[in-house]
Amino acid sequence: MRKAFLTFFYTGTVSIAPGTVGTVAALIPAFFVLKYFGVQTLFLLCILIFVAAIPHINAYEKESEIHDDKHIVIDEVAGVFLALSIYGSTVFSFILSFILFRVFDITKPSIIRRVDENVKGGLGVMLDDILAGALAGLCCAIICGLMQRLNMLTWDIAIKDLF
Repeated sequence: MRKAFLTFFYTGTVSIAPGTVGTVAALIPAFFVLKYFGVQTLFLLCILIFVAAIPHINAYEKESEIHDDKHIVIDEVAGVFLALSIYGSTVFSFILSFILFRVFDITKPSIIRRVDENVKGGLGVMLDDILAGALAGLCCAIICGLMQRLNMLTWDIAIKDLF
């Protein structure tokens, strides 16, 4: 059961780009949560996953003696949920949040890299992705705000209005 949770229903067990695959898989439930329940629920899910994952990651790392195993993608799920809950309620912002999250998660700029390198255990595994999600969400909000101000997003559709 722990492996299913940490690998987000085994999406993290793929051999190529498990973090990206796990993040793409997380977009499916995120889309439906945004559509039917709203950003507050997605934010609360992010917090719940963050808190629940830390002890499971600690136990996994103790058993496997591997820190931040590439197959653990529940951190990517929490991170992209946070990015989407900050500013991901339209189709464009949903896609942009995903892209920005992956860029920040892979490149680990500034404090994200320091957290990744210096904070150990489950907290370290989760916290760098939470920071990447926060940065992605904030950057998405700024970009979308500027584009709206310049009337460049008149075609964008709210996720709750789809279907």
